[in-house]
This record gives sequence, C-alpha cells and structure tokens, in this order.
Amino acid sequence: MREKIVSYSFFFLGLLLFGFANAIAVKVKYLGLHPWEVLNVALFQHLGFTIGTWSVIVGLLFVVISWFVNRKYINVGTFLNALLIGPFMDMFLWLDILPSATNTSLDYLNLAASVIIGGIAGGLYVAGGVGAGPRDGFMLALSERLNASVSRTRIVVECAILGIGYVLGGPIFIATFFYTFIMSPIFQVTLRFFQRMRNNLIEAKVTA
Repeated sequence: MREKIVSYSFFFLGLLLFGFANAIAVKVKYLGLHPWEVLNVALFQHLGFTIGTWSVIVGLLFVVISWFVNRKYINVGTFLNALLIGPFMDMFLWLDILPSATNTSLDYLNLAASVIIGGIAGGLYVAGGVGAGPRDGFMLALSERLNASVSRTRIVVECAILGIGYVLGGPIFIATFFYTFIMSPIFQVTLRFFQRMRNNLIEAKVTA
C-alpha cells in the first residue's frame, strides 16, 4: 500500500507537470512544438475541440493500435496517461496564468522552460512505475513486433507524425527538432534520480 502511494504520487505529479510544460510550449507554438503536439494543434485548428481533447483522442487511438500490435505494454498507467495529460494542459491554458508570446527572446526562455520541465516530468511519471504512456507503449510494441531498435522506431514514428502534422498546417519550426535532442537527455538523468528517490522513500517507509 505504501509503495502504491509513493508510486502514484510520482506518476500523477509527473503527468501534471507534463501538462504544464505542454501548456507553456503552446503559448509560444510559433517557435515549434514536439511532433505529437504539432499534430494535436493541427487537428485543433482544423476540427475544433481543444488541444488537450485531441491529445486524449490521439492517445486512446494509439492505445487501441497497441492492443492489436502487442498488448503487454498496455496497463492502467497507459490509460491514465492518455486521459489526463491533455486535460491538465487545457486546465493551465484555461487558467490563463502563463505568459503569452511576445516575439522577443523571452519566448525562447519560455520554450526552454517547457523543454526542461517536460523532461523532468517524463522522468518523474515513468519513475513511478505505473506504466508507459500510449505513445511510448505503441513505439515499444512496434519495435518488438518489427524486431527494430526502440530509438529507430521512435525516429520513424515521430517523423511520420510530424509529416502528418505538417500537411495539416501544424506549427513546425526549429524548436521542433530540438525536443528529442534536449528533452531525452534530461529525461534519462531525471529518471534515474527519481527512481532512486522512489526506492529510498519506499524503503524509509518500510523501515519506519
């Protein structure tokens, strides 16, 4: 029970921070967004609803696809990830507490903050051990089915998503290509840090 409390605390806080990071990025979207957000914004611009709603729809779509490709990567965490990050992002955008684009160097600072917070948030929620997100789960399932490396599968999938987003008129600029190169290393470092923290908290509670 104690382990679950610690794990889900990490998981939900990570999802909340990830939604916050995405909301910051959307505010300066003219600088470019992560490929998945490029697609979500493009769908929002063409079909309405909210960006967060499209995040949920696209996430659930890939859960369904992963179910047929390799269902072992689908669990409760996959559904929670798909269902919560989008609404969290919409909540922060609705609260209107984030700085709007100024077309100055401040926008680059906001973008950098988004990338850093997003990397930390990813490490935090994955360290919770509740489950992979729908997009990550899909790429893991696909790489196993095709017997290809995860990194190569990720590049191919994200390029395909980026291509669809581009065709639909999504916001692509130089920052779009920085996400993988900057956010991924931050994610790897913070994942190890939060995994150690989670284990220490669980062990401390057990020995107390």
